[in-house]
Amino acid sequence: MSLQKKIFTFIVITLVFQVNLFALEAKKIPSVVPLSWIKENISNKNLVIIDLREEKEYQKGHIKGAVNIPGLQNLFEKDDWMMPKLDYLKKLFSNAGIDKDTLVVAYDNGDFFWSARLYWILEVLGHHNVGISKYAYGKEMIKTLPISKTTTKNKPKDFIPRVDDSQIETKLSTLMSIGKKTIVDGRAKEHFEGKESISKRYGHIPTAKNYACTNNFQVSGNGNYMKEFDELAKIYKNIPKDKEIILYCQGGAESALNYIVLKELGYKASIYDGSWKEWGNDANVPIVNPSKK
Repeated sequence: MSLQKKIFTFIVITLVFQVNLFALEAKKIPSVVPLSWIKENISNKNLVIIDLREEKEYQKGHIKGAVNIPGLQNLFEKDDWMMPKLDYLKKLFSNAGIDKDTLVVAYDNGDFFWSARLYWILEVLGHHNVGISKYAYGKEMIKTLPISKTTTKNKPKDFIPRVDDSQIETKLSTLMSIGKKTIVDGRAKEHFEGKESISKRYGHIPTAKNYACTNNFQVSGNGNYMKEFDELAKIYKNIPKDKEIILYCQGGAESALNYIVLKELGYKASIYDGSWKEWGNDANVPIVNPSKK
């Protein structure tokens, strides 16, 4: 074998090894985390549990050791509902005790929007060892896991963002994707059909398909819980897997739940962070309003 072929073979083997190593290390935690997994790993020093409910709810009781990061105040810019600035997020996650080796589990009050939003933001920032609790806070979680009223403050660590632009879309990239990529609207049917709107305009982005993110979980008196993936696969079975998917909703939170499910089902998906809050207020981009037909 010539020297050139040996060098080429070495490079290929090295790249394959690195790809396989990344694949093995990329996900050490389920995307949707059973309570049994949390119970077994709750003493793991590399595990950080994030409670995304309002502080007053957190103070009434939370998973022992969970850090409180209220979702609405911390996962959006106040004026435009976009992802917060990088410096803010770096400080937020560092203060929560998260670094590159940390496993993160997020839970909320049962909407799943906040925990999904945190999941997606961490993925955009290159941190893939994150999952959302299968059960929201409620009777089932209280029965299964140790609960505390003591506020947890973790020792700060150095969270270093490694931004992955492929997980996030802009208004321009979404506009250019109409007719080329599959666009999924995660809002309720009434909003998709133009009967209700949080913005000046009513309707949806042209070619968008409506898959309300609320279809992903089951409401329960014991605490809302995520449906099984084999059941969810039936819900999304008509979405082709040969096209990339752009997800949007009201302001980027609900669509994050669709993001988790579709990625787990083998789709390539990203989120238009501005969502209807931005698109519906811009008269320069097209809409479809079925209620006016």
